[in-house]
Amino acid sequence: MDGSALPGLEDRTGILRTVTTPEFAGMTFHEVLAKSVLNAVPGASRMPFSWTINPYRGCSHACTYCFARGTHTYLDLDGGADFDSQIVVKVNSVEILEKELRRGSWKHETVALGTNTDPYQRAEGRYQLMPGIIRALAASGTPMSILTKGTLIRRDIPLLVDAATQVPVDVQMSIAMYDDELQKAIEPGAPSTQARLDTVRALSDAGFPVTVFLMPIMPHLTDSLAAIDTALARIKNAGASGVIYGALHLRPGVKPWFLQWLSQTRPDLLSSYRTLYPGAAAEAPKVYRQWLAKRVRPLIRMHGLDRGSGGTGISSRGFRQEEVAQGRPGGAAATPPMPTFRADRTRRSALVGAPQPTPMLF
Repeated sequence: MDGSALPGLEDRTGILRTVTTPEFAGMTFHEVLAKSVLNAVPGASRMPFSWTINPYRGCSHACTYCFARGTHTYLDLDGGADFDSQIVVKVNSVEILEKELRRGSWKHETVALGTNTDPYQRAEGRYQLMPGIIRALAASGTPMSILTKGTLIRRDIPLLVDAATQVPVDVQMSIAMYDDELQKAIEPGAPSTQARLDTVRALSDAGFPVTVFLMPIMPHLTDSLAAIDTALARIKNAGASGVIYGALHLRPGVKPWFLQWLSQTRPDLLSSYRTLYPGAAAEAPKVYRQWLAKRVRPLIRMHGLDRGSGGTGISSRGFRQEEVAQGRPGGAAATPPMPTFRADRTRRSALVGAPQPTPMLF
């Protein structure tokens, strides 16, 4: 292979080859040999799981808001088109995982998949790493949690059903956009909203209580009462057991790409977003997040989607996990008008009922 094919990894002996195929036009797969597959989550992160597995780096879903875009710069690749099309594949994931799970020190803690890039993105159709990963985790007595946008998970439903007879298996589907035109514009490589809802139904029919991640909710794009109500109705009809929501989160490695997309697609909103997310700010103002909580929570309760996943509650990509808020008991207070913001300062409010902070997912 050409040593310059994967910048940042030129001298690493773990690189096998670079692959392009007609079946995956416009994409390049960089096959590498991983030394380790189980990733320990730093204790300071306060995440509800201690271990993750990410068999792929980069993601063909090409979601403009994906928080993981910045990680591609570690390979001297950019977080835009390269992240969408230059996919690193850990082709020996199953073999290495099996060895790691046999260690006497392994405590069989829950392993989360889908915390960085999607394990059921298009590359999985070629490399088929997930069946081996699922079998290895189940055979070792290790619980697992999977978050995905990929409908390819339907291929593995029989495996997941079998795994669930051996260990706890938690399944979550990320579905943020319910307007087809917007979904195609902002998630051009991801399966359609309806295809993902159909996958929720298939998983539910197989006996899994599926939680849908309504994330990210985007200011002025998907945060209207009508948009949220429509989304929740469709989620409920698909058989989901619960919903977790969150406002858009824009890390520094993501923000330039997202604002570039916004300037091309919705230039009328560019000024507003620069006010909401000024400078290095990654999260929407607290007053907006409180306003969104008052809008979403009563609707979640109304649609009977407040049961939650009962699992790890892992985050989707593109939001702060501060609004991990299934419906809470209590009356549905009237939602106030959306707060306004000025470029020089953010208006503070006495709004109550805001979600309690929980950490971002790295």
